[in-house]
Amino acid sequence: MSALVMRRSMLATAMLLLMLSSGRVAADDRALCDSQDTPADARIGACSARISRNEVKGKDLAITLRNRGLGYAAKNDFDRAIADYDKSIAVDETYAKAFDSRGNAYYGRRDYDRAIADYDQAIKLDPSNAFSFRNRGLAYRAKRDADHALADFNEALRIDPNYRDAINDRGATYELKGDYDRAIADFSEAIRIDPKFAPAIFSRGVMYGAKGDLDRMRSDYDAAIALKPDQASYYNARVYLWIKKGDFDRAMADVEQGLRIAPNAGYLINTRGEIWRAKGDLDHAIADYTEALSRTPGLALAYVNRGAVYRMKGDLDRAMVDFDEVIRRYPTFGAAYAERGLVFQAKGGTDRARQDFEQTTTLPAMNDTARRALATAREQLAILGRASPALPPLPNAGRRVALVIGNSSYTAVPALANPERDAATVATTLRTIGFQKVTLENNLTREKAFNALRAFAADAEQADWAIVYYAGHGIEMNGTNYLIPVDARLATDRDVEFEAVPLDKIMSAVDGAKKLRVVLLDACRDNPFANQMRRSIATRSIGRGLAEVEPDAGTLVVYAAKHGQTALDGDGANSPFVTALINRMKTPGLEVRRLFDLVRDDVLSTTGRRQQPFSYGSISGAEDFYFVQK
Repeated sequence: MSALVMRRSMLATAMLLLMLSSGRVAADDRALCDSQDTPADARIGACSARISRNEVKGKDLAITLRNRGLGYAAKNDFDRAIADYDKSIAVDETYAKAFDSRGNAYYGRRDYDRAIADYDQAIKLDPSNAFSFRNRGLAYRAKRDADHALADFNEALRIDPNYRDAINDRGATYELKGDYDRAIADFSEAIRIDPKFAPAIFSRGVMYGAKGDLDRMRSDYDAAIALKPDQASYYNARVYLWIKKGDFDRAMADVEQGLRIAPNAGYLINTRGEIWRAKGDLDHAIADYTEALSRTPGLALAYVNRGAVYRMKGDLDRAMVDFDEVIRRYPTFGAAYAERGLVFQAKGGTDRARQDFEQTTTLPAMNDTARRALATAREQLAILGRASPALPPLPNAGRRVALVIGNSSYTAVPALANPERDAATVATTLRTIGFQKVTLENNLTREKAFNALRAFAADAEQADWAIVYYAGHGIEMNGTNYLIPVDARLATDRDVEFEAVPLDKIMSAVDGAKKLRVVLLDACRDNPFANQMRRSIATRSIGRGLAEVEPDAGTLVVYAAKHGQTALDGDGANSPFVTALINRMKTPGLEVRRLFDLVRDDVLSTTGRRQQPFSYGSISGAEDFYFVQK
């Protein structure tokens, strides 16, 4: 064979090998570009290689451009994804999946109107595609348009009755509407279709919690965590279950497990702050909220929680700074308005408080935090609606001062729901009816309780009327009554004398007032401390409720429930006792002695005679006393 023939043969062989190699590369790129399982960067590279070699035309090019866009979308690079979807649609204006994918990218950018427009076009081109209906439903739900969202989820399910994700999404939309029973039904159906579908199991647990069924809530949370043990948010949610049950050790363990999974998650540090807050350790709570903000700047919930604790500590200016910052960053965050309204209320700014509470009611309530804020706003608006504009002081009443205390966040036992709300209501009412100075204190430790009483005793000495209202836990031991600060642990009966505040100290604080001295005790709740204390002396008695008292002449002590009885929290915004008290306080021309008789009658009536307030002591008969003039 000649040299020329040999060279030509070798060249042909090389070209054949190159063609075969190129064919394999092209086939590999096509497979990588088309597969949803290809990692994002590899998919982008394979699709780009196909486009650069000009090997795709027409519909195939439109598909390749969309596939590359899906790679960018997987990296949350929505701008590049949209650019590729635009090119795909320009190549083939009938390609429904390109419109659907571009809608998803706009959704990722929170541009819900453009997303809906693209889903509209995708549905027009392919009305049998359940995915586009589901996607449009998600966009409507993001816009808080629950009715349109439900219509789309229903249409997706008409096309595909077993579409698990659409059923789950419809359940979440019923949650948005507050229809917890339908939400639970949908989550349960999604679980029936896929028993290992952790998001539906978790969401159903959330709904059971909203309905107060903590046992089912725990069962679903446990099941979701067993299926997805690496999901930090599930541990975070279970923390709130443990807080509700008063099991702070388990709550802390779940936070720590979440942090092992997501060490830099600010939301977990925020939740740890909530544990400290529930335990009554407000300084630790503030430290954690501050750390949460350092890890996740702009975390709205951490600002709101820190502001709420500042408010509880009486640091109203710092609280206001936090709430203002949230509202500046997130103008639709309802909890910030509700909390700021409470600050305005504490400062005596009734009109500003009302504006913030009204604003809260106009905003969506899509989670527990928002729902609690909405409930607070409605409660406070009801109180403000019942209140008259601030009245001038009574002409002959002289100076009137009050100390109002609400202890809710106990360290050693579960928190109480009502005392803070009841205290805020009583303080607002006293300001409205003309008291010159009303000091509102929440969640006092023993040290802070004595400091507050010491300061108020000085105020009382300069006043004609002095009133103390206390809501929280109280206890009677060996005939002596004690009010329980939030930091008390009361491990044994002998601890009561060292950790609690004797009722005598409260009565001493009002002693200096010249005309009228009143102590109002809403502290007759069913007390968990009595059951957990170890008895050091067998003969030492611990009673149910508070013991009877005999105050000095000129002092009136009013119990929310008669000695030996326990008081009810009730189902409304305030306890039955406070509801009756504030209504009667605002009644013109009602003399004080008669007022407390009517409060007793009102509470007996509203509780079906299960609770009877009782008054001890007497006041001077030489003068009549009125909260509001005739």
